[in-house]
Amino acid sequence: MFELLATYLREKAGLTEAEIQRVEAFAIAKKLRRRQYLLQEGDTCIYNCFIAKGLLRMYRLGKNGTEHILRFGIENWWMADYESYNTGNPSVRNIDALEDSELLLIKKEHFDALISEIPGFQNFIKQLEYKSFDVSQNRILSNISDTAEERYIRFVQTYPEFNRRIPLHMIASYLGTSRETLSRIRQKRAEPDK
Repeated sequence: MFELLATYLREKAGLTEAEIQRVEAFAIAKKLRRRQYLLQEGDTCIYNCFIAKGLLRMYRLGKNGTEHILRFGIENWWMADYESYNTGNPSVRNIDALEDSELLLIKKEHFDALISEIPGFQNFIKQLEYKSFDVSQNRILSNISDTAEERYIRFVQTYPEFNRRIPLHMIASYLGTSRETLSRIRQKRAEPDK
């Protein structure tokens, strides 16, 4: 399983074999079954998680029990509740597997050590953080200015794999719309022009 992360770090971060071995020394392999939690609300997030195989989601339950999905993650993505991870406070979010998944976990203290010891890793993580910030800003702007149909079209264009692997009601939750609205949008888009 670690070879997937090693390949990723060679290609994306340009790390040397010695640097990759340093990362490997801290990586903990974990398998999750579908619907199994990586993190539950109330627990503190102490790991940064690399997804080697599978699909995860991060969500929060509303007061009425409604799921509000904040994020999905697939192969070669990182996943953590970064608010809890960075502050050490208990999480208000859940992370679970939507598919059987294989993960590599790195404890925060070890991840921080890797960032300070390996300049290429530090630069790479900084770029990921910038990209994540940009994605979050664009999502906020889209949620306050775009129609449900526009958000769905952008989602399908940006994440075609998600659209194939994630149930409709979860995509609706992520887009901030109802399953019924999203179903109508899909049906409308599937109809041939008259």
